[in-house]
Formats: sequence, C-alpha cells, structure tokens
Amino acid sequence: MARQKSAFVCTECGAQAVRWQGQCPQCQAWNTLVETVLEPAAPAAGSRFAALAGETSRLQPLSALEPREEPRQPTGLDEFDRVLGGGLVAGGVVLIGGDPGIGKSTLLLQALSNLAATRASAGSEGATGKGTKAGGVIYVSGEESGEQVALRAQRLQLPQSPLQMLAEINLERILHTLREARPRVAVIDSIQTVYSETLQSAPGSVAQVRECAAQLTRFAKQSGTSLILVGHVTKDGTLAGPRVLEHIVDTVLYFEGDTHSSFRLIRAFKNRFGAVNELGVFAMTERGLRGVSNPSAIFLSQHSQQVAGSCVLITQEGTRPLLVEVQALVDSSQSPNPRRLSVGLEQNRLAMLLAVMHRHAGVVCFDQDVFVNAVGGVKITEPAADLAILFAIVSSLRDRPLRRGLAVFGEVGLAGEIRPAPRGQERLKEAAKLGFDTAIVPRANAPKHPIEGLKVIAVERVEEALEQLRGL
Repeated sequence: MARQKSAFVCTECGAQAVRWQGQCPQCQAWNTLVETVLEPAAPAAGSRFAALAGETSRLQPLSALEPREEPRQPTGLDEFDRVLGGGLVAGGVVLIGGDPGIGKSTLLLQALSNLAATRASAGSEGATGKGTKAGGVIYVSGEESGEQVALRAQRLQLPQSPLQMLAEINLERILHTLREARPRVAVIDSIQTVYSETLQSAPGSVAQVRECAAQLTRFAKQSGTSLILVGHVTKDGTLAGPRVLEHIVDTVLYFEGDTHSSFRLIRAFKNRFGAVNELGVFAMTERGLRGVSNPSAIFLSQHSQQVAGSCVLITQEGTRPLLVEVQALVDSSQSPNPRRLSVGLEQNRLAMLLAVMHRHAGVVCFDQDVFVNAVGGVKITEPAADLAILFAIVSSLRDRPLRRGLAVFGEVGLAGEIRPAPRGQERLKEAAKLGFDTAIVPRANAPKHPIEGLKVIAVERVEEALEQLRGL
C-alpha cells in the first residue's frame, strides 16, 4: 500500500506548504497552516466537472444574448427578503454566517416553514426554474437531529407545514435525496459538517468544504433549486474555511449583534441579484425573530432631558437611511497616554478626527480620554459619520447638550473640508419623517428644494460647522 502524502494547508486561503510555518506564504495569515493528508488524483473521466449546459461552451456575441429578470420567491420575512434583494432566486446559492447562538438556524427554520406553508396552500400550479417541481422544501441538518429541530419548531409555535427534514452529513446521500425530491428550496446547516466519501480528510477541512460547496452549488445551478448554506465563523468573525467559498456562492450574508441583546442585524456583503451592504433588522422574541419595520427607533436613545455628548447621525445602509445616536465621553486623562476607544465606529478615524479638530478648529483634546460609541450595537463604517462624531466630542468636552431635533452627516477631510455623502436627499427626508427639524450637512448635499419641516444648514469647513453649532 502506497504511503499517503501530507502537506500543510492554510485554513484561510487553501495554500499548501511543504513544512509548517508560522505565517502563510500566500495570504500572510498567522498560525493557519494545518497538516492535511493529500487526496489522490481525481479520475480522468471527471464527469462531475462537466459543463453545466452544452450551449454555454459555444462562443457567442454579448449582444446576441437576451437577459432575463430572475423571478423572486419571497420567504415571508420582509427584512430577510430586503437583504436578499426581494427574495430567493431559482438556482441561487446563499451563504449565511454568524456567531454561535446568534439565530441562524432559527431564522432559516422560520423562513422554510413559511415557504412550505405558502406552497402547500397555493397547490401544485407548476414549477419555476429548471427541472424543479412545485412545492418541496427541505431542511438538511448536520448539527442537530430531527427531534431537536422539531422541538425548536414547537417552541417557536410555527404553523404545521409540509417541511421535509433530513439529518445527514454525507454529501453523496444528500445529493441523492435532493435529486429525487427536486425541492424548490433547500438549506444545508452547516457546510462545515458535510463530508464527501471521495476525500479522506475530516469534515470542516479546507478540501472537504471546498469540494462539498462546489458540488452543492453545481446541483443548485443545474436543478434550479434555491440553496442556502450555513457557515461557521472564526474567532475574528469571518467565515471559516477557504476564501473560495465566498467566491463560489451568489450571496454572502453575515449575522451581527450581541447575544445579550434582543436585536439582530443581517448584512449583505455580496449579492449578485441585489444591492450589497443592505441591512435587515430583527428582534429576538419568544416566538423567534421578528422584523423591525422602523429600526431607527432602536438606535435612538430616549432621554428624559438633554444630555451632553450625544449627536444623531443620519447614516445609509444599502438603500435604507437610518438614524443612529452617536455618543462621546471626554474626560481628563490620568495617564501620560490618553485613551482613544471607539465601539461600533472606526478606531483609526477617531484619532484622525481629533487631529483635524485640533489643527483647523483649535479644539484641544491631547490631555483627555475620548470614548465614542454607536448606540444599539450597530457597526458604522461609512465616513459620513465623521461630523456627528466631532459634534458629540465637542458637546461632551464643553459639557453642553446639542439642540434637540438636530441631525447631521458628512465626511471630514484632513484639510478640514466637509465632503458630501451619497443619497443626501433620502437621508434628509428620513430625518424629517421622524420629526427632526434641523440638519447640518455638507454644502454639496444641500437640497435644491426645501424639505417641509426641516431646516437645512450647509457647511464647507470644520470651523464653520462648529460655529454654526454654537449658534443653535
């Protein structure tokens, strides 16, 4: 019997090395090389890697191809449909990841129950997609038994529906069942637990995750089944397994939120059938996840009286404008190196904004500890939050509350200029709808026509913005 060969494979990018190293030579990640037994070469026939369809191998001019709008299949959860771009697409593959216990399985069980119940009530009226029968929703669980899933469904008080359950981790058996049932929607929970008999490595290894994901994606494209894969995350919050996993699928969703809080956020980082950076907001209740129609309400604190260090930011998440409260605390430092701490906002931009405020507005914080927080556990990455952070810091430093009903947005440059933000009109209309009467915005975002009930103050420089703030 020939001796098996082994190599050290990076769990992040899949690169191979002859001997162990502390750092991956390809992606430069540390401590990610794991010894793995190399799989034997695939047979020459390789039928499983044949083309999806014969006509796709012919050379065709782009102008001769007729684009078609992919039909959507709503899941019954409005916030989930928003992040997906309107619903599931026939043949589309969705990868959803998040921390353990965040609610991935709960959300998908609710969505599948709605789909199965809707399909059962509509009856078998024909199929959409290639080779997909009407009806048929399958939940494949590799982490829980069927009894455990049934217990969760009972706890969530889900309606009785013809949802099919399969507790299996063998890829070949899963594909055999899916080919026979030809479901409209299938969920694999999770991809890290599935293994293929053609490989000798353990489930969750780079080779197994890559092979199983490729085979399942191939089945979805050929059959028209909407496939949802659940993925584990690393301690850094990124999806575990090779990076190629995110390239294979059509949509990548991340579950965010603190397990100690009742609110959950779903953010789209990749979507071939919709907008990226779209955000869905859910509240965890005794009966599962419920969509939040007005998420700005959970990101705005209700103060009985005006407090210093608080400023309302009008941010944009995908196509949805949100109002988020940004809080700052400035206190005298007791150490030679003052602390700069940011939660929910970029740490490096905080240090940059303090330098800009000192250089162009004369506001000194070099001997102060500065803490900044975005209320509600939301993570804000867009630079349009700069102006709100500056206002909150100045308010806390001077111990003077900002005017009630004030909302701001704008990016601050190193030269002290205030740059415009995209979708300025939609942000202002959302603020006016929620009862805000004053907004300080970049001059380029000033509306051409007045917005009813909203006074808009346009500024160009940091010093001008702070001067306008003193006059309010």
